[in-house]
Amino acid sequence: MNACPDKAHLVHALADGELDAVNAQAFEAHLKTCPDCAAALGELQALRERIAAPQLRTPAPAALHDRIEGMIAAETERPRRRIPSALPWSLAGGFAALAASLVAMTSLPSTTGLADQLVADHVRSTLAAHLVDVETSDRHTVKPWFNGRIDFAPPVVDLAAQGFPLVGGRVDYLEGRVVAALVYRRGKHVINVFVRPEPKGLRLPVGRAHDGYSLVRWTEGGLEFWAVSDVEPRDLDALKQDFIAATHG
Repeated sequence: MNACPDKAHLVHALADGELDAVNAQAFEAHLKTCPDCAAALGELQALRERIAAPQLRTPAPAALHDRIEGMIAAETERPRRRIPSALPWSLAGGFAALAASLVAMTSLPSTTGLADQLVADHVRSTLAAHLVDVETSDRHTVKPWFNGRIDFAPPVVDLAAQGFPLVGGRVDYLEGRVVAALVYRRGKHVINVFVRPEPKGLRLPVGRAHDGYSLVRWTEGGLEFWAVSDVEPRDLDALKQDFIAATHG
């Protein structure tokens, strides 16, 4: 059975766990009223269960096991090259510093995926006809709406006087947890401000531009803020400064 032509990609995205919380909830509501999409999802899940069945697994031949074990044994027994003991201390220290730098670099969390998620969440919000869960310019309505939906209290400010009117708010999904999204406008452009508790540990910096979208980050009060939009970077910088000033006002 085939799903609705405009929903087929959502069937696979839901099965793969790739939909954010808002779009997953909207599509699950659609499934309750669309037997074709529900059947397509059921068929996909059943196919995956059949593919993952233990009886379909084929054990590797014994000869392959022996060959791999022989290669491991040969590599283990091979003598390792050592750095000459007469190596000057200054050069040895340089090697040590280089090794430490490489370890530090490889241990830092990658932010390429974060930038991808931020832009993807922003784009989905503008395409899915679900920009906000609570649509109002009244910050006194938006702020308490988040109570019970997330485990932190995001600051909500109205920046209409500064040229960034508040549209509303919604919950979204970023790096494995539910976050707050405050929605503003700049002319005809949408600006998403994602808010979450500030992650611990060092992070490599995220570029100010990604796939044609601008990103600006700041932290305050133990929270991390990400503003994402297709406006000019200077507009996001202005929103950031206005937002910080409003929270201190």
